[in-house]
Amino acid sequence: MIRPLILITALVFTTHALGDFAELVRQGDADDAKYQPNEALRYYLPAEKLDPTNAALLVKIARQHVFRMPDLASKSDKIAAGRTALAYAERAVKAAPNECDPHLSVAICWGKLTPYLSNKESVAASRQIKTAADNAVRLNPRSDYAWHLLGRWHQELAQIGGLTRALALVVYGGLPAASNEEAVKCFQQALTLRPDRLIHHIELGRTYAVMGRKDEAHKYLRQGLAMPSAEKDDPETKQRGKAALAELG
Repeated sequence: MIRPLILITALVFTTHALGDFAELVRQGDADDAKYQPNEALRYYLPAEKLDPTNAALLVKIARQHVFRMPDLASKSDKIAAGRTALAYAERAVKAAPNECDPHLSVAICWGKLTPYLSNKESVAASRQIKTAADNAVRLNPRSDYAWHLLGRWHQELAQIGGLTRALALVVYGGLPAASNEEAVKCFQQALTLRPDRLIHHIELGRTYAVMGRKDEAHKYLRQGLAMPSAEKDDPETKQRGKAALAELG
């Protein structure tokens, strides 16, 4: 008689836990949609305790810590938030190694951390970004943001200075090949998949500007700048676009 009672009790507890988990994630998603990371974490973190290997939730938590970074006062706080985000993204990869979003999250976290790292750390981060972005594209070729991150990797690595390249050669034996031409291909693919994202237009335009292809640069930069801001990073992206357009004259 005891065993059926234990089984029923366990089943009721599990049902309540699953219900609580879904409700916590739902409320966190509502704050995430409004780009309110601190509020979203109030729901996501308790949900994590109920299901600590849920890859989709771990990716959501990583995103909140990335969103927190610009509002933090000190460099050390920004780095701490970025590393916390990265730890969640890496946990998501372990939980779901064959899904695109965890790898994409790793690439995003490293990308957000890179501006605050030393040259040696940035070189190491660059290799991590390339690996994660390649994995994301392989697992979901229709992920526009995976293609975008791969494009950013080519765009930025094609422009790094000789000192950083020399450091990469000494420490790692060099870096994977990168070019603005490959960046263009990646951004074009991202744009084909999601033409409504202004970041694809602007980064494609910025790449054309670096290549000296002014007509294409003007076209895509203006297209991106004319679009309404809809995502967390859009205002910052527009600032990069405006700067590139001003340099073109």
